[in-house]
Amino acid sequence: MDPHVQYAYLSVPQFEQRLAEHPVGYIPLGTLEWHGLQNVLGADALQAEGLFIRAARRFGGIVFPPFYLGPDRITDAGDGKSLIGMDSSEATKPHQKLPGSCYWVPKGLFLQMLEAQIAQAKRAGFICLIADGHGPSRKAWAELASQWEKQYDIILLSAINDFPPETYLALGDHAGRCETSTMMALHPELVNLAILEQDTWPLGVKGEDPRLSSAAYGEYILETTVNAIGQKLQELGL
Repeated sequence: MDPHVQYAYLSVPQFEQRLAEHPVGYIPLGTLEWHGLQNVLGADALQAEGLFIRAARRFGGIVFPPFYLGPDRITDAGDGKSLIGMDSSEATKPHQKLPGSCYWVPKGLFLQMLEAQIAQAKRAGFICLIADGHGPSRKAWAELASQWEKQYDIILLSAINDFPPETYLALGDHAGRCETSTMMALHPELVNLAILEQDTWPLGVKGEDPRLSSAAYGEYILETTVNAIGQKLQELGL
């Protein structure tokens, strides 16, 4: 059986052993957000957590519980209501409140939560953290990573700052072929391609056509990205 790598499932001796061997933490940045009719609402977190569990099992380290709150663009719908994230995307016509999305927090509050997580991780003994997931959360992490590295004397890795895009393929669209294939590889029971109409573009989907998705392509995305993470950790001596 694979060892537990998720923080919440570790006993104190297990935590201390894993931390001593590889003091690396993985932080999934998720949401509860519309990801097309074919995917579940927690797709961001499920993909990031699944990716990081694979990396931790292969290269060591500990996977933090996912964030389910995150920032995103917010616009006034004109009727006293707000449109958030994909609600006002060019892929959502007409613009509308997409069902199920329940994650938005102001960017400033999100950055406070991230910084608190970094400070506590440093206190717990981690010397390297990698965070990824929801697009605006990914960007927010990358924007302040170098500042927080100096402030907390810790290594912070991000998909944007530290990996060539051709090696870090995960979470590369919004409910398109990339994310849907990744979900099919990780949680095939949670994807329903049959629900998508064949003659119209799926609502609120960006990227390649999700109807072209496959578990095999998802495995390629995951393995390519996991290997990129492993190579970076090796370069850092972690």
